[in-house]
Amino acid sequence: MRPVAAAAEGGGGTVLRQVLTGSERTKLDTGDDRGFYDAPRLVKHVDDGFLDQVTELYRQRIPEGGAVLDLCSSWVSHLPPEATYSKVVGHGMNAAELARNPRLDSFFVRNLNASPDGWAAADQSFDAVLCCVSVQYLQQPERVFAEVYRVLKPGGVFIITFSNRLFYTKAISAWRDASGYARCQLVKQYFQAVAGFTAPEVLTELPKVAGTAAGNGMLPQWLKPLSRFFARTSLDPFYAVVAYRNFKRE
Repeated sequence: MRPVAAAAEGGGGTVLRQVLTGSERTKLDTGDDRGFYDAPRLVKHVDDGFLDQVTELYRQRIPEGGAVLDLCSSWVSHLPPEATYSKVVGHGMNAAELARNPRLDSFFVRNLNASPDGWAAADQSFDAVLCCVSVQYLQQPERVFAEVYRVLKPGGVFIITFSNRLFYTKAISAWRDASGYARCQLVKQYFQAVAGFTAPEVLTELPKVAGTAAGNGMLPQWLKPLSRFFARTSLDPFYAVVAYRNFKRE
């Protein structure tokens, strides 16, 4: 049986249990994460269909005018371009990438695997915390989620999004070769390991190709299912796990 922990260091939420074993936290590349992320990567790691769904999810779940923390961010935050927020704070491993992000009002650099809690942010200071395509690299997810709970306001939302792309040697063992379903269940367990989060909600669907319906109208009926198959497999699958501190705001 995995050990039960008390309150996380740094005054975060209470960690009820450890989800991962020691071996499940390991990475193939055991080198310093700071060195791996030292060179800026000003690229998108997932396709536009996936990112459109991320932006739409943010549009639906982040309150207008709210304070936002973008964890494991980079040079783009995928926030709705028309939305305004009281502040957007970014976190990441590369200052040059974060400095290029036009949506950030401020940012900080921190290795969450070495220092998963004790952030400078005040208690209950954010309406939303985001983590896009990076949860697979967290070696101390229970403590990070507890710290997210601390900085969220009551009713604040934590949105985790991911696909099947990753830096394989930097992903934790529990994640590397798991199925999409198993990864969703793992993130659900991270939420459930911290007291006070609502029941996590899993969203899984493949994005639609713009114009697919119109294009299919020109095809014979027997070819339409094949067309839809190739359209979907050309896109990165979309997974999201969402939960709130204490309650979901209406």
